[in-house]
Amino acid sequence: MEEKNLTIGDIAQALQVSKTTVSRAMSGKGRIGEETRRRVLEYVEAHHYSPNVIAQGLAQNKTFNIGMVLPGDYNIAELSFFQKCMLGISRAASQAGYDVLLTMVTEDDISQLERAVTNHKVDGVILTRTLVEDAPMRYLGGKELPFVAIGSTDDSEAVQVDNDHRSACRELTGRLLERGVHRIALIGGDERFVVTNSRLLGFRDALEAQGGEDAGLRADVTLNVGNAEEAERAVERLVREGTECIVCMDDFLCECVLNALRTDRVNTPGQIRVASFYDSAVLENRPTLVASIRFDVETLGKKACELLLRILNSEAVERRTLLGYEVCMRESAGRAEGRAIPESGAR
Repeated sequence: MEEKNLTIGDIAQALQVSKTTVSRAMSGKGRIGEETRRRVLEYVEAHHYSPNVIAQGLAQNKTFNIGMVLPGDYNIAELSFFQKCMLGISRAASQAGYDVLLTMVTEDDISQLERAVTNHKVDGVILTRTLVEDAPMRYLGGKELPFVAIGSTDDSEAVQVDNDHRSACRELTGRLLERGVHRIALIGGDERFVVTNSRLLGFRDALEAQGGEDAGLRADVTLNVGNAEEAERAVERLVREGTECIVCMDDFLCECVLNALRTDRVNTPGQIRVASFYDSAVLENRPTLVASIRFDVETLGKKACELLLRILNSEAVERRTLLGYEVCMRESAGRAEGRAIPESGAR
């Protein structure tokens, strides 16, 4: 068993060496003779010595904590995404001997993050959402503290890891148009979120690739839809206008759209097709077959943490990493029909 009262000082005294020598031998850093290193390590192993994490952190000027920043204004439908991110982050952090410290921020209040940084509670930070006007990122950018953003940003200095939303949304929309859809609508969320704009660009890319209005395509875009009532009003208008397919930017909005169509007794996919730019457990038990895009969120969190750990180890990392996706055209044949795209490199 570990001798809990044993200290570096005790080891130094027993071996007649300095405490600095013991620390260097255990850390593998610093100049020290091989024979001395061997004596120290053999003594440590024989006495089952394990350094106190706090003391080790003080010696290395580390906390062995990683900060994970969650948006305080997330809705219940987003909870699964952040849980999976947290799982990936926690597993990667644990393997490296780190713990995860959670902080919450809102657009107007980043005080929890500021306290964690000011009080030296974390060695680095992972942001789990990127905004067009990003106060947490601006704050961290002014500090000498490593951070990684889950999501995309125009800040070329920020290390970021994201799914390739633009390509994924372009592919899904393109497949819908290839199946004969001419009147298509997009219902999206908050324009402040970078992911909203990335998905919108993919949607427009697909329309342009298919010839746009010159090819007889008609597209309707409604953004900043934040609740079921707003989604219902949008659906009522789109049904009146003869829309053939409604694409939703996420599973929460897709659920709202499906409920509105069911209330209005509109058959899907018979009368109107429905698609989602994000697939999760929210849609799993839906009897309606919804075309969707599937992302590996746990891997997203794991990759972000691995990048941060490499930075903390003074390793060079790629500035931008895009991960793959899977498109599922469920409504086309009554069963899942997907194509997995492998993880891409830095872009």
